[in-house]
Amino acid sequence: MDEIAAHKDAPTVLTSIPRHTAAVEPAARSLEPRRIPPLNIALFLLTLLTTTTAGAYMNGEEVSFAHPFLAVAALRSGLSFSIPLMMILLAHEMGHYLTSRYHGVDASLPYFIPAPPSPFIIGTFGAFIRMRAPARTRRVMFDIGAAGPWAGVMLAIPAVIIGLYLSDVTPLDKSAGGLELGNSLLFLGLSRLVLGVDPSTVNVNLNPIAFAGWLGLFVTTLNLLPVGQLDGGHVIYALFPRRHRTISVLFVISCVLMVLVPLALGLNFWGGWLLWAVLSVALGLGHPSTIDRDTPLNPRRALAAWLTVALFIVTFSPVPLAFVQPEAPLQPQQDEHSQEIIHHVPHYDEMLRRLGCVRI
Repeated sequence: MDEIAAHKDAPTVLTSIPRHTAAVEPAARSLEPRRIPPLNIALFLLTLLTTTTAGAYMNGEEVSFAHPFLAVAALRSGLSFSIPLMMILLAHEMGHYLTSRYHGVDASLPYFIPAPPSPFIIGTFGAFIRMRAPARTRRVMFDIGAAGPWAGVMLAIPAVIIGLYLSDVTPLDKSAGGLELGNSLLFLGLSRLVLGVDPSTVNVNLNPIAFAGWLGLFVTTLNLLPVGQLDGGHVIYALFPRRHRTISVLFVISCVLMVLVPLALGLNFWGGWLLWAVLSVALGLGHPSTIDRDTPLNPRRALAAWLTVALFIVTFSPVPLAFVQPEAPLQPQQDEHSQEIIHHVPHYDEMLRRLGCVRI
């Protein structure tokens, strides 16, 4: 989803480390305003359009740009999804960018990646920045890597809370099946706090704002995966520079097991973990060494690093998405002790029915 891409010949790994004679204090650096490149603006606006179309699609609207006035009216309903999602993604990337600038690391402004909206695609593949120079120390590497997830989650949590207040809650009914969202510890805790439900089973048809917040938490999880040069890889490198590759290998093995073990037991699983295992190996399990690898994190940063690891744990879900087949209704006495809250993608049935009706 989101990754800090390196410069030149190494798309994900910095292999050429320039020499620096001395570190410059942040206050002494010149942070001259930069003009926003036209490409960044165009990609942002295009992604705003595709995510808004996806949001309108979730609300059951028909969007056809062959009829501009009708399309504009339909797109208005999609803003409740696209605006919070774009704000979360922008906050994440600007966290990386501004921290890079603070430390004097040359980095690009965010590039957004639009995607064609459909019931299974939310109108974007995320966003990224490019680091054109390496971080000089593990402390700088940690600051840049952790700033994005924390900035994004600070907006994702309010979006979840507001959206849950606006969501529809109904008694549990698995007879219809459908696309169910995984419950991380954080999302489940917020659901129980905001909705005020007992730990009994309910269905929650998420408001688009809540779905955007859920996606923000999911993006945070993916970026904090402890592998390679993802944000989580930067954090692990800052904590354990000599064990980073071993932890990356263990993560890849875990991705495979999260698919194979449930498959063997007949349980739900998310096949996307296999894709992440392949991508992790293809993009590289290692991490470029900073010029100063031996200076450890100071106590304040070490605490922040472990809190970032905790953030990954509370936003992680082993099965973030699952298509559940319809089940026969359970008898009331069989369902009394269930502790599950089932969250559904907004208006999923309507989205499927209108699959052929939405055009860009």
